[in-house]
Amino acid sequence: MPVFELTKDCLFPDPTLSEPDGLLAYGGDLSVKRLLAAYSEGIFPWFSDEDPILWWSPDPRMVLFPQTFIRHKSLRTLINKGKFQVTFDTVFEKVIRKCAEVERLGLENGTWITEEMVRAYIRLHRAGYAHSVETWFEGELVGGLYGISLGGMFFGESMFHTMSDASKVALWHLVELLIAWDFDLIDAQQDTKHLRNMGGKLIRRKDFLHLLVQSTSKPSKVGKWTGEMIDAQI
Repeated sequence: MPVFELTKDCLFPDPTLSEPDGLLAYGGDLSVKRLLAAYSEGIFPWFSDEDPILWWSPDPRMVLFPQTFIRHKSLRTLINKGKFQVTFDTVFEKVIRKCAEVERLGLENGTWITEEMVRAYIRLHRAGYAHSVETWFEGELVGGLYGISLGGMFFGESMFHTMSDASKVALWHLVELLIAWDFDLIDAQQDTKHLRNMGGKLIRRKDFLHLLVQSTSKPSKVGKWTGEMIDAQI
């Protein structure tokens, strides 16, 4: 199948027309409008500095259902000890830049989170759709994750840690909040051993897109996830 070139309009080809590796289209921009259109159709950008903007919809898709998140005993004990402090949406830019520092296999520059991507997701955060979870130890940021929230779905983008289990603690608290808010699904995009160990599973793109339609029909939790909005739930 061909890889489609995007036009100035924020329209995407049918994601089922993706290449076997998930590549669907190239070009366009990373405006808030286009990114929201992409995520609402199960499409996300992933490219390195030397590439054009590339858009993907892999099959199968790695997902995590909040209700089936595996709370390993060791992690539960760590949570109960209160070793780490966790916040939401307080240092989004720091989290995404920390994630960009994590080396990724298969990419020459070590990361797919280019400066262009960083700026784009900061705009999404300011628009109230991109969110971060931050893990702190003695006042220092030691782990976290970020992603996009639409309807009842959270599209996880990346996570990092500089202390053992710090990113897992962030994911634990995210899951607790999403359960309280009756979210359906965390989209993890790519298969990883780390997520499988915490309950992630691969599903067919067909099934993912069906769940996506149902989930994005719910009202979105737009705005910063801080203060009373969080405290009322967890």
